[in-house]
Amino acid sequence: MTPELMEAGAEALTRHAEADVQKDSSGGSASFGRPVHGLTPDFGTGVALYVDDITVSFDGFKALNKLNLMIKVGELRCIIGPNGAGKTTMMDCITGKTRPDSGTVSFGQNVDLLRLRENEIAEIGIGRKFQKPTVFEQLSVFENLELALKADRRPRASLWHRLTGAQLDRIGEVMTLIHLGQQAQRQAGLLSHGQKQWLEIGMLLMQDPKLLLLDEPVAGMTDEETERTAELFLSLEGQHSLVVVEHDMHFVDQLTEGKKTVTVLHEGSVLAEGLLSDVQANERVVEVYLGR
Repeated sequence: MTPELMEAGAEALTRHAEADVQKDSSGGSASFGRPVHGLTPDFGTGVALYVDDITVSFDGFKALNKLNLMIKVGELRCIIGPNGAGKTTMMDCITGKTRPDSGTVSFGQNVDLLRLRENEIAEIGIGRKFQKPTVFEQLSVFENLELALKADRRPRASLWHRLTGAQLDRIGEVMTLIHLGQQAQRQAGLLSHGQKQWLEIGMLLMQDPKLLLLDEPVAGMTDEETERTAELFLSLEGQHSLVVVEHDMHFVDQLTEGKKTVTVLHEGSVLAEGLLSDVQANERVVEVYLGR
């Protein structure tokens, strides 16, 4: 969830508590919801994300060490690795939270992500879901999705904002997609942990991202919720590029279906890459990760 969306949500919660009246999605910064001028990612080569020789050091410790990664348009890529392998730092660099010491990160073949702020990276089509769900618990499922709707958040536009038929249809489509079609008016705080995870994913989808970064999305879910989350991600494959960081090997197996690439990180760089069966048979991977 972007900082601007968090700010907008905080203001919505204030209005909700004070008046308990019309839900509203205004209050974001003046730049939120508007395109980053002159920046339209070019995916003509079929590649959505390039990470080239990224190095990040914290007090002498290399969290990333000349990391290289390439994600194709519409690809679902699972990334695994032991704690401290650099998975979260990698996502931080892609989304502008952390600036690397060296290297480049490009969205498509023409957008240098290292020159953009976090909100600008979100605006051009990169969405990130953290491990812990961050939804607005006092608002309903519908209100959370409405708040996340990609729209002009400037005060004047928000003052007269009314949902169009197309926007209502889109909210309905996303609620169905995330398995919350019957929960529209349910307060988000009353949802199960898995349902909150789905709701946050739905909030990202309302922003129409081209690339989704998903950090341990099934942590704490029941087996049934994990199964339905795999179905959800597989339905998004092709329409969006997805990078899924996960420790649950059964979930990774469900997502990769025996035919997709899995990347293993260790000590800030790529240790192995290939089919899940291949990396599971890799002696070095077994030694540093799977065998632990």
